[in-house]
Order: sequence, then structure tokens, then C-alpha cells
Amino acid sequence: MSLLTLVDICEVTAGQSAPQDTSAFGKEGTPFIRAGSLERLIKGHHEDSFEKISDDKSEYYRLRLFPRNTIIFAKSGMSAKLGRVHRLRVPTYVVSHLAAIIPGTKVDPRYLQRWFEKNPPSRLIPNESYPSIRISEISKLTINLPPLPEQKRIAEILDKSDGIRRKREEALQLADSFLRATFLDMFGDPVTNPKEWERKGLNDVGILRRGKSKHRPRNAPDLLGGPYPLIQTGDIANSHHFVTQYKQTYSELGLKQSMLWPKKTLCITIAANIGDTAILTFDACFPDSIVGFIPNGSVKTEYIHMWLTFYQNIIREKAPESAQKNINLKILSELKIPIPPISRQKKFVYCFKQVELLKVKMRDKEKDLEDCFNSLTQRAFRGEL
Repeated sequence: MSLLTLVDICEVTAGQSAPQDTSAFGKEGTPFIRAGSLERLIKGHHEDSFEKISDDKSEYYRLRLFPRNTIIFAKSGMSAKLGRVHRLRVPTYVVSHLAAIIPGTKVDPRYLQRWFEKNPPSRLIPNESYPSIRISEISKLTINLPPLPEQKRIAEILDKSDGIRRKREEALQLADSFLRATFLDMFGDPVTNPKEWERKGLNDVGILRRGKSKHRPRNAPDLLGGPYPLIQTGDIANSHHFVTQYKQTYSELGLKQSMLWPKKTLCITIAANIGDTAILTFDACFPDSIVGFIPNGSVKTEYIHMWLTFYQNIIREKAPESAQKNINLKILSELKIPIPPISRQKKFVYCFKQVELLKVKMRDKEKDLEDCFNSLTQRAFRGEL
């Protein structure tokens, strides 16, 4: 292997400012990628699915077209802290917040992408409070580079391993799609209610109350560190139908100024990530940015949870404009939900639980695949493959 500086084997640069004139963008032309698009690219969206700019507009604004196989990642803002890396599949224009690494003839682009994934650029951030990475610092990075044929061989192995891992992710997505399709088949569109089920308000079919966190400041040390799980909006947003873990706990004092909700409570976020829902699998506290719902005998928790996933965009549209969009208990309580027979709801719950059991097994396998991929990557860049 040869120890080389990145600037010796690549062109290290960045994108350019996006045109302020929105009419420069349209459905025809060459893709233009912004920093906010990076997460979707990494999840598999193609560059062609983003906004485009025509040749005459790109020439007018003197934009540089980056070639296929350019490595891009965020060099400023919160996205830079994530260290996500993407390799362009088609020639693309890139915004100035993104670093652009154009591989030279000595390095295989796929190998370089995997190297950046193993050595995320976020490690170059000098100050976490103001995340920013200088192009000059990226240029100074050193990389152990094997001969080109060896790079290609390693990249091929890692690509195949990653492909297996991604197929597992796709299987999980298909399981969720199946669940949504089953809901629609059994109950019809939850918004238009084509089966003409009787509608009732959420507060008519169960207890609907906001969480509680009276003390200010909310992060006072005396409130935290005890035995009582504390769920926050991020925990709901990152859950998969069920809340199975938590990052923070309340002490006895914390519990005293809050309240403990029983497991099986449906949690609904009304601030930050509006309309996210998940079901508690343990007793827990949560603040007033989350609403708890406990059904009566006429509805099942899983049915209400699934109904709200279809209704989320409508809930968000009802949020009044303010410094931070949020909704209140009144907006939620006024939502009219179709109430199908409880026997039909129970059939859906059975299907729901079977799919979730299958997903748990798939996630266990997914973790094994993730560990295997990480192990392969470490060996690859130690020269052991």
C-alpha cells in the first residue's frame, strides 16, 4: 500500500451557490443537489428525482457540472455532523454546502466511497457547536492506497455485502407496505371512509390527555437519572410502531412533577415532529409535547395508531403558523375517526402483531449483517481481505 494525501489522487473542491431565482429550476434539465437532499440520496433516491436546472440557466449562472462518481458530503451545518457520504450516479450540479471529491485515475471511486464511509468526514469538525469542515483540511487527509486492481476487488466485495444488507432493509419496508395495504383492504381509505363506518372523536373513544412536565428548566439535574423512563418526541419519531427503548429517565422528583403512563398507551407528538405515533411497551413519563391516548372498549390501540399514520399530513396542515409549528389537544380531539366493528379491528391487530414479530426477526438478522459488513470494512482497510 502507498500512503497518499487525498489531494494527490483527487480534486478536492465544493459545489456552488444555488440560484436564488426559483424559475431557474424545473422538471427538465440536469439534477441540482442541495445539502438537504443528501439523506434521500443515501436512502436510494436517484439524482433524477430531484429538482433540475436547464443548460441555458446553468450556463448563465456559471455552474460547474460534477461528473459521475464524484463523492459528495455535507461540509457545514447539522448534516455535516452525520458524516453521510454519497457517490453521484449521473453528472450533477452541487450546492456550495457540499464538498465534492472527484477521483483521479489512481483511485477506484467505489473504493474511495467506502473509505469515506469508514473514515467519516465529520471527524474533521473542530467545533461541534458550529459544524464546519474546511476544504483545506479535507485535502490533507491521508489514505493507504493499494494497487488499483486490489481496490476494485475490495470494492466489489464490500458492494456485494452492502447489497445483501440493503435487501434486508427493503424487506422491512415491504412488511410496512403490506401492513398499510391490509389496513386499506379491511377498512377502506381512512380519510374518505368509503365503507361509511360511524365516525367519532378521539376523546369519545378513549382518554386523550397531554403529557406533563411542570418543572422549569425541564433538564434540571435533580429531575433526571432515576428509575422512571422519560420518552420524548425524538423517541417517538425514531420508533417502529412500538417504543422499546429510551435515552433519559426521571428521578422521584421528576416523577412527582410529571405522571406515569401505562404500557400500551398510544403516544402522539404535537410539537417538533407533529403527528408521529408509537405504542409504549413499558410504563413511562413524557412531557406536554406528547399526547397520550388510552382506548375504551370500542377501539383497539393498533387500529388508532395505524389510522393516524394515514392522517399525519392532514394533522400537520392543521398546525397554526408560528415560530415552531405545533398542534393542541383541541385539534386532536376534534378529529373524527371511523369506528369499524371491534371484531374486524381485532383481526387487524392479529395481522399487525404477526407482521411485527416477523420484523423483529428480520431486524435481528439485519444487525448480524450490519456487524458482518462493518467487520469486512475494517479488514478491508487494514489490508486483510
